[in-house]
Amino acid sequence: MSTSILPLETVADPVPTRPIDSARPAAGGIPSVTGEHVGHRFADGPWLFRDLDFTLTTGEAVGLCGPSGSGKSTLLSIIAGFEPPAEGTIRRSRVNRVRWVFQNPHGMPRRTAIDHVVQPLLGQGIDRTQAEDEAIAIMSTFHLTKVAAREFRELSGGEAQRLMLARAIASKPDLLLVDEPTAQLDQRTANDIDSTLTGLAQGDAIVVIATHDPNTRAACTRVIDLAWHNPNPNIDTKDDTR
Repeated sequence: MSTSILPLETVADPVPTRPIDSARPAAGGIPSVTGEHVGHRFADGPWLFRDLDFTLTTGEAVGLCGPSGSGKSTLLSIIAGFEPPAEGTIRRSRVNRVRWVFQNPHGMPRRTAIDHVVQPLLGQGIDRTQAEDEAIAIMSTFHLTKVAAREFRELSGGEAQRLMLARAIASKPDLLLVDEPTAQLDQRTANDIDSTLTGLAQGDAIVVIATHDPNTRAACTRVIDLAWHNPNPNIDTKDDTR
């Protein structure tokens, strides 16, 4: 995949042997996404996963793990509402604004880093001065204040990835989907990102993180492990986050 943020309206402790991924009831009045007996495959190909039940709500960061090819990105797309599952039911409640940060960030090459974060704030009716102040505050969380005036094309891969996360947070999403957020980062920065994302989940956003990083997995509140829902014996079910 090759883009950055897709607005839906426009475009720890050791983990248990079997991660907890069963659906739990969502409290009324808060954003939630519930899946019942969800499964997916493409055309007549093998099933990527089947019989998956889950409920995603605010207050927790949910890790989405499994081996390469297990359908993590596909499940993110289903959760976002970009495509329906091949079987099962997805229900969304009070989820109006979805943001997806892809693994390979792509921004506006000649626009500055701060412009990328200011833009969604201006879209919320905030005046430019306040938007710039809020943008700098968000960027500081991701150690990006020193590159605020640089054009996107001048950023390193890790800086661009963090910028897309900052942009997503500035959008104040109900549902934030993040694909491999620490893949291009050093360990210290990766730990900071994990802390920021899990902290964001304590607010008003549902946070779902697809990851191969065992540290990110450990930082999540709970984990959906697709290796446990793969009915195809020809696909390696070893979870490489362990």
